[in-house]
Amino acid sequence: MAFPVSRLLIARCMFDDPLQIRVTGLSSRQDVVLRASATDERGSNFSSWAEFRADHSGQVDLSRDAPLSGSYSGVQPMGLLWSLSPEVPHRKFFKNQALSPHVVSFSVVDKQDGQILAQETNERCILGDGVQRQTVTEQGFTGVLFTPPGLLRAVSRGARPPLLPSEKRAGLLANKGFVVMTVPVFTGKPDQTERLHLDQYEAAVQYLLQHSQVGSAEVGVVALSKGADMALSLAAFVQGVGAVVWINGCSANAGLPLFYKQQQILPALRADLSKCIALSSDLYMVKNAMPIPTSAEHSNTVVPIEKASAQFLFVASEDDQNWDSMAFMEQMVERMKRHGRNNFEVISYPRAGHLLDTPFSPFEVSAFHGFGKRAVLWGGEPEAHARAEVQLWKKIQEFFRKHLKCDITRQLYVYPL
Repeated sequence: MAFPVSRLLIARCMFDDPLQIRVTGLSSRQDVVLRASATDERGSNFSSWAEFRADHSGQVDLSRDAPLSGSYSGVQPMGLLWSLSPEVPHRKFFKNQALSPHVVSFSVVDKQDGQILAQETNERCILGDGVQRQTVTEQGFTGVLFTPPGLLRAVSRGARPPLLPSEKRAGLLANKGFVVMTVPVFTGKPDQTERLHLDQYEAAVQYLLQHSQVGSAEVGVVALSKGADMALSLAAFVQGVGAVVWINGCSANAGLPLFYKQQQILPALRADLSKCIALSSDLYMVKNAMPIPTSAEHSNTVVPIEKASAQFLFVASEDDQNWDSMAFMEQMVERMKRHGRNNFEVISYPRAGHLLDTPFSPFEVSAFHGFGKRAVLWGGEPEAHARAEVQLWKKIQEFFRKHLKCDITRQLYVYPL
């Protein structure tokens, strides 16, 4: 027998918005399975599920009810989204194009006969109304610029300009009133790159600071993994950087030599691949492959962050299995204190893994690594990792609003491009 089932779900929202998912019209104590599915930009399929028993009024409410079984446990209103898992193991969820929404399909299935009782689709957008996306090709760099809509108000929603590599994070920050530029760490394949240059990032910084919608005198940078040590170097060697969010990175220049103005400024801290541990035929743990640069042998690879005037937010996941982010963070804190510097904050997240993304992104415990050409363990527990992403997203915005001050006279008559 088919029951008249309706689901209360916002059809279209921002990627970082929570959902209220509720099923009504079921019979009392009916057992149903809620399923979610999505396909990323590379064609990889992801899915999640949770089994529920309706209450006496025939309702299931994810903000109230814990599943009997499924891809997550406990009362988790967004559990179906962050527990989305790839059908093919070790596939990383890829969402970088800001112009198209991330589409998630939901269905309600009767557990007894397998009949689909209801289906809905949720479009999770990167860009809000009025946010502009523009490809910028200037001398020295290519990036994507995101500008917020409307008359920009100083201080409360001033145009503070972060610089970062992800279009998804960039577009979502632009929705919050920031002018954001994305610049990739690698212009080609990581394993085919021989050196990196700071010059393109310096050009991007200057472009932002000269932009008519930017009201602050300095830019902010937020970066993850290899990009995080590039952010440290940018703050240490280039003028105009006022705030840096370092997420699960290295304290040294990892992987490739770094050049600036045609001179090598930092040699590379190289990984020792013999220290990779095979967990299965297709999965490796590489946490101990990158040495902690405390010895004299590696000291010249460490980024001299004590030279930077920027404010730093160091963020480390305690279960990062890509490399020892906690040890790298502790080394940076010790270095800053040794030089009498206190321009930093520290956050660590228990049971979170390497890939801290924007809120409600699919959790990735493992994925293919661009450098090692193998699937590696990222670490983390799904629920704790998802909670860390929500908390960090709020903290990043607060950090930039605090440390990237806006000039009211420059902000007063600024309109969108």
